[in-house]
Amino acid sequence: MTPHLHDFWPRSGYTHLQQNARGWLVPTQAYVRTFLARPELALVPESCAAEVALHEGLQAAPLKPVAAAELAAVQDGDARENYAVFLRFRDGLLAAGTLQAYYLQLMRSGVVDVPAVFVDAVVQALLRHLLADCNDALEARAAEMLFRPQRITQYEGQMLAGDRATLDMLNETAGLGEVGRLLRQSGALQPTAQAQVLAADNAVDYWQASERHHFLLDLTHELTQDLSHGLTFKMTRARSGLKALARVLERWVAHLLGVQVLIEPVHQVTDSAWRWHVGLDVESTAILNDLYQDRPVEAERMQRLVSLFTLTFANPAEMRADVAGKPVYLGLATNAEGVVRIKPQNLLLNLPLASAS
Repeated sequence: MTPHLHDFWPRSGYTHLQQNARGWLVPTQAYVRTFLARPELALVPESCAAEVALHEGLQAAPLKPVAAAELAAVQDGDARENYAVFLRFRDGLLAAGTLQAYYLQLMRSGVVDVPAVFVDAVVQALLRHLLADCNDALEARAAEMLFRPQRITQYEGQMLAGDRATLDMLNETAGLGEVGRLLRQSGALQPTAQAQVLAADNAVDYWQASERHHFLLDLTHELTQDLSHGLTFKMTRARSGLKALARVLERWVAHLLGVQVLIEPVHQVTDSAWRWHVGLDVESTAILNDLYQDRPVEAERMQRLVSLFTLTFANPAEMRADVAGKPVYLGLATNAEGVVRIKPQNLLLNLPLASAS
C-alpha cells in the first residue's frame, strides 16, 4: 500500500488490500481472512467436526471453492447460514474484482443480499483508502459516521455525535466491563461520561485510539437553531464536524463517481426553485420529500434534522440538463431514538448525473 500519515482503523483490513492501476482496492487472501475472525464465524466449543474442518480450511485458503456438501454438513443451522452469507459476500467481492466495483454493483442492483456488517466493512476500507493522506482527525472521525451509527445528544448548547455502540456500552458498564455492568445494575455506580469532544488539543489522541470510537464529534451550528419558518440552520464554526463531514462526502463522490462536487453546510433553504434533494439517511429523505411536496411536517420531526448542506457540481455539464447549474440539497437527520444512520450509497445513487457513471 502507499505510505500514509497515520495508521488508523487497523482492524479495517486496509493494509491487506492491494491497489490496481486505477487506485481501486483489490481483495487478497489476507483481507478475506480477516472476516473469518468475526464473532459470527468464530468456532465455539459446540462447533461440529464439519464446521471445524470448513473453518480451518478457509483459514488456510480463504479464497478456496467450497462445495455445497461441505456447507450442508455443518450441523448448526445458524452457523451454516453464516458461512453461506460469508461465501456469497466473498464470491461477490472476487467476481467484482475490487471493493469499489463490488460496492457500486451491490447498491445499484437494488438487492443488498449481505448483512450490514459486511457492507459497513467495505465502506470502512474504502474510506480508509480515501483518507490515506489525511492529517485531519476531524475528517477521520466524521468519516466514521458513514459506517457506524451515531447517537446525537444535546449537551450545554452543543450538538454532539457519539458512536452508538460505544456510548451504549459506557452507559451500561461505565467503561468498567462486566464489573461495571454488575455495579450499574446494583445501583452502586452511576454512569460517567468518559467520551471527549474531539478538538485541536486532543486530536493526536484520536490517531492512537481510533478503534475505541470514544471521541464525540461536535456538529453544533454556531447560532441558535430556528426551524419555525422552515428549513433554517445557522452557519457552522470554522472547526466544525459538519464541515469535516462535507469534505469526506466530497471525496466519496469524487472517488466512486469520478465527479468533483463542493458540499457546504448551509443555514437555510430558501430556494423558490428547489429542484433536487438527497437525504443522507432514511429520516431526512422522508422529511425532505414531504417538504418538497408541500406536505406538512410536524415540529417534532423537523427537530430531528441535524443539518442541511448544498452540493454543487464543479462542472454543471455533468448534471442532468433540466437541473444543470442548480444546487442539490442534502439533509441529515436522526430517527425517533436520536440515532443517525447515514446511507452513503444515497449520494452515489441519487445525484442528478447527466449519464450513468
